[in-house]
Amino acid sequence: MSLVLEPPPPPLSKSKTGAPLKRCFTSIRTALSPPNHRFRASRFPLHPTSSSRPTVTVVLKTEKEKNAVTEQKDPPVRIVAVVGQGSVSPLKCTPWEEVMMHTAKRLKWVDEGYEMVVFPDNFHQSNDQTAMDLQKELACADILLVVAVTNQDSVKWIGTNSGNIPNVICFESDPGLVNKLGGSYVHSEMKGSIFDKLVGISQLKKTDETKEVVQTVSEAWDRCNSDDIRFCLLVIINAYIQPVPVLKNLRSKGFSTLNCMVKNCGPQILDCLMDPNCRKALQCLNKCSPVDQVCNYRCIASFESPKLEAFSLCVLQKNNCLDLDAKIPEKPYVQPMLKFRGKDLCHETAKDLFVGWLGSLDWSWRVVAGQNPAYDQFPCQYQLFYRGKAKGSFWYEPVFQVKTLEGELVWRRRKYRVKRANVPGTFYFSVLDNGVVSNEYWTIVDVSENFSWGLFHYHGAARVAGQSYTGAVLVSPDGTYPKQTQNNRLSSALEKCGIKEWELYTVDNCACQDPPLGIPEGSSLHSMVDAKDQSWSSV
Repeated sequence: MSLVLEPPPPPLSKSKTGAPLKRCFTSIRTALSPPNHRFRASRFPLHPTSSSRPTVTVVLKTEKEKNAVTEQKDPPVRIVAVVGQGSVSPLKCTPWEEVMMHTAKRLKWVDEGYEMVVFPDNFHQSNDQTAMDLQKELACADILLVVAVTNQDSVKWIGTNSGNIPNVICFESDPGLVNKLGGSYVHSEMKGSIFDKLVGISQLKKTDETKEVVQTVSEAWDRCNSDDIRFCLLVIINAYIQPVPVLKNLRSKGFSTLNCMVKNCGPQILDCLMDPNCRKALQCLNKCSPVDQVCNYRCIASFESPKLEAFSLCVLQKNNCLDLDAKIPEKPYVQPMLKFRGKDLCHETAKDLFVGWLGSLDWSWRVVAGQNPAYDQFPCQYQLFYRGKAKGSFWYEPVFQVKTLEGELVWRRRKYRVKRANVPGTFYFSVLDNGVVSNEYWTIVDVSENFSWGLFHYHGAARVAGQSYTGAVLVSPDGTYPKQTQNNRLSSALEKCGIKEWELYTVDNCACQDPPLGIPEGSSLHSMVDAKDQSWSSV
């Protein structure tokens, strides 16, 4: 199979960077740089990869001019989504229209300037008001996203009315629909193995540049979750329209990165390359897009080792050789629960809610389901919350299974320091995870009076890895879903987080033999309330 790049249509008023895209986003294994990046932005790059983009002349500006440029606001990004009428997504059979409407809301959490409208494909008649409204939106669209459209009238209508849109991406739709990025059309031709031969030699470098974007979007879409659907759009915006705030820092600084690594971390680099697990981790990471947290963390969890921790501690945490930065997201704002068992929630009671069942059981909580595809979906997740020996200290230790990329099932464990925030029910968490510090802001959204379930939400960032994230976990004492009588209350709690029930991934709690649990000797548990107190009626 090969990519065929065709000449772009006449230039539009807003210039875009062009690159091709496969219609179905077939996965392509590559480690090439994305279009807008001068050097590949792998989390642990051992060598820079120069791109084929034209040299840009640097012009010195006065301080006043620099400030003026800095203050300029990016224009809105306009996205139009067209979904098949009545089509159903793989997200617990939720209608695609509902999934896309929710995606539009979640895009606003990243940037208020991302405007997405959603239409079902019931616009076959030209005099229909829906068709007129859609035509109006398409006239100023930056991206057209087509999902599950197979009706031939719709296919023809879209083909006729999307010619001036610079970015058109189609998923699970009729093969007659074409994709376009930055004004360049792309289609495939069978030539043997995938990318066995590229047609259009003059576009070869351009094709090479886009492979990583195609791979990233392909793999993200195939994971079938709400975070990755939004991520697909963010990757395309970042590559072809304008920098995305949460993605734009993920780029290597080229030789300055190499110089920093060699100057400060020579022994750690050598030790890592000599260690099989650490070397596999670097090779795995270099196959991931730097913006793909799911891919990156699977590599880290699969091949973690003391050598990898020492490597990343030196390269990233101590010296920040990639010169990255990330902040904890501010959105969505999630309000903590205000009362528990009829009383105003206080800081000590909030800690007791985290401690949960520990003491009666060997763990505080087990995770039933999670929302974040990178961090909440591992099998057999146990939570251990406890008060430490030092006055006021509080700790969280998650224990979870990882099915490594080599097929081995292993246990992993982390240790977070926890400090209470200003508002009861909110906390600051920090952890050193394989040499990189992550800081998180957790909220107790709700816990049932008899401790039969709870919902915890978090915002987080690994600053020197340039990654920010959000997530939520539904917990219970045995890892099973709450009773149906709690459905309304659970839905209300999820709504406070901006999460739909169909976004949650059910954790596999079937084969959880011999988890490495236990807490340090001398630790204490509850202070105000205890899960063992079952004077509250079962719900």
